[in-house]
Amino acid sequence: MITEMKHAEIELPSRIDSMHRVEAMIDDIGSTLGLGEDIRNNMLVAVGEAVKNAIELGNKNDASKSVLLRVDKKDKEVVFTIKDQGAGFDFNNVADPTDPANIEKITGRGIFLMKALSDSVEFSDNGSKVAIHFTI
Repeated sequence: MITEMKHAEIELPSRIDSMHRVEAMIDDIGSTLGLGEDIRNNMLVAVGEAVKNAIELGNKNDASKSVLLRVDKKDKEVVFTIKDQGAGFDFNNVADPTDPANIEKITGRGIFLMKALSDSVEFSDNGSKVAIHFTI
């Protein structure tokens, strides 16, 4: 297994068409580190949700703002950090999408998916920054 990747980052304009760059980055990381399809897919969905939230909710689709996507590998862990330029949100008070009152809502599953598909998720900077950890 190749383990040369230590750090990478890209700055994305707050446009949904920036998502292809996220996918390409995760494909490159997966290939470089020799990761299996399951963990690559988990990374793609979890990190994709975080970037999409940063674009749409954090930066309110304002293309003059950007989202910073950083990835760091240390030992047996890969950490993706996503930072938007928005005001943040109350990450301690997010509706549970599995609650029967929320089941039919078409939004509100992003954080749930991030937590379900990764090893841990940490919010900081008033919710405008999220770190998603994967053990490899």
